[in-house]
Amino acid sequence: MKKLEEYVRSIPDFPEPGVIFRDVTSILQDADGLKLAIDSMQACLEGLDVDVIVGTESRGFIFGMPIAYNLHKPFVPVRKKGKLPCETVSRSYELEYGTASIEIHKDAIKPGQKVAIVDDLIATGGTIEAAAKLVEELGGKVVKIVFLMELAGLNGVKKLEGYDVVSVIRYEGK
Repeated sequence: MKKLEEYVRSIPDFPEPGVIFRDVTSILQDADGLKLAIDSMQACLEGLDVDVIVGTESRGFIFGMPIAYNLHKPFVPVRKKGKLPCETVSRSYELEYGTASIEIHKDAIKPGQKVAIVDDLIATGGTIEAAAKLVEELGGKVVKIVFLMELAGLNGVKKLEGYDVVSVIRYEGK
């Protein structure tokens, strides 16, 4: 069986010269790669007491949903501002060029619930830091943050100090 890293397509000089783009779609398009990715991410939660799986739009949904299903846990989406129909709480965060905002339903996390946040990739860490703060604002406790891939050269995990963060694949560059 192939290693998970072998399913990731690396595209040099995209979106700009000097950057190596790590393409998650090459994992999704291969049944063995997809199963290995989900199983590997889910294994990061073994033995952990978790009440809720949270995934960020949109690839956090792709990986978080099957993990929630397999563990028989509820799944809570964190979405871009204006996409959720009920009362929400929101948080803005910095992007390379500007800001963005994400939201979660106000009733999605109950006080005291133990939450695992799932996403495909950590780069600068802004989105997941904002998601963790939203969970905490609702009274939840983030007990684990699981990424499929980490771009270590962008130092995103520094924004997540104090959280239990794990990445299945770690790339040293950007």
